[in-house]
Amino acid sequence: MVSFSKFTLDNGLRVIVHEDSSTPLVAINLLYDVGSKDEDPSVTGLAHLFEHLMFGGTSEIPEFDTPLLLAGGENNAFTNSDITNFYITVPAENIETALWLESDRMNCLDFNNKSLDVQKKVVVEEFNQRYLNYPYGDSLLCLKPLAYKVHPYRWPTIGIDPSHIRNVTLSQAGDFFYSHYAPNNAILALAGKITPSQAMKLAEKWFGNIERRKITTRELTAEPEQTEERTQVVERDVPASSIFKAWHVPASRKEGFYACDMITDILAGGESGRLSVRLIKRKKLFSEIDAFITADIDPGLLILHGKLMKEAKMEEANDSINETIEDLKTKYVSAAEMEKVKNKYESSVIYGNTSILNKAMNLAYLELLGNPNLINEEADLYRGVDKTIVMDTVHKYLNRSNCSTLFYKSTRKER
Repeated sequence: MVSFSKFTLDNGLRVIVHEDSSTPLVAINLLYDVGSKDEDPSVTGLAHLFEHLMFGGTSEIPEFDTPLLLAGGENNAFTNSDITNFYITVPAENIETALWLESDRMNCLDFNNKSLDVQKKVVVEEFNQRYLNYPYGDSLLCLKPLAYKVHPYRWPTIGIDPSHIRNVTLSQAGDFFYSHYAPNNAILALAGKITPSQAMKLAEKWFGNIERRKITTRELTAEPEQTEERTQVVERDVPASSIFKAWHVPASRKEGFYACDMITDILAGGESGRLSVRLIKRKKLFSEIDAFITADIDPGLLILHGKLMKEAKMEEANDSINETIEDLKTKYVSAAEMEKVKNKYESSVIYGNTSILNKAMNLAYLELLGNPNLINEEADLYRGVDKTIVMDTVHKYLNRSNCSTLFYKSTRKER
């Protein structure tokens, strides 16, 4: 059981605290309710750019990392479609250093063209290296707009094109910061050697004087129901042809989410997953195959990716995937198979929550979703998925009319 307390400062900052006296450390997680879905389609990649800019220093603290390293702390961050998340682990006696740093960059970044240009170059280089010049790197740049036609999930976090970041102005950057990065658009989670009363005092001390800001109203158009199969073929100089498939599935932690998550493991959970057994070991159509759900706050995707053997035919490989999925619609998953998958998820949830950093991250995210107590309920929610729910879920979501398929063909010649 992960116990927690929570309170809200007058400026709107939500604070959630888990006390764990068995560790000498404290994990600090600051979640901003802003992601790539909050961008204008003509200026994408801003949320990810700000993940970088937030480490660029302020007028008060020119270098973010140096004071933290001197305090024995470690930090990092990530951005996705829904959130921007910063986290620090530090010895409990030095927690104020971490809170000082986080509150300072929430209050005001050092906006100038020099720092903006530096980070723009870093992000554009990342775009080129990881997405445009890396084998299969542009797969999501193709798959997402195939699956989404209206919702801003149609572009990845990095953005649609590097030119969007290259052309960002100082004025656009400032407007985005002040309309999204604010105490009333953030959740601070603390886990470790800290009491709720200490957390309240420190949160008030370091964040209480930061004024609320006018947050841009989020007005997202819901993605219409997909009613027919979509396909796209691209050709690239990559080692092997691949197939990427995406089905629309429920939002994170909503009805049907846990069953969809378990289905990814039934299909592609390691060497014993159905696709692995049938299409890698038996038919030798694929060299590797994987499946996952995006777990987005709005309805997301179940994505399946397989890399073909050189001699395999694309059509046969795709048909074999579809046949394996169709089997789940006509035959119940065995009790042993269900138990194996449930055990994996239960152990993953329980083991994940042994880390104070994971607890801080999970509490912040689940608070954003509206129910932080899910941290104590998720293992049972996975346990509650049975063979009938699995079959019904496959029938409901894993249909061809709800599927977008990217055929990623290799043009590389034998050398």
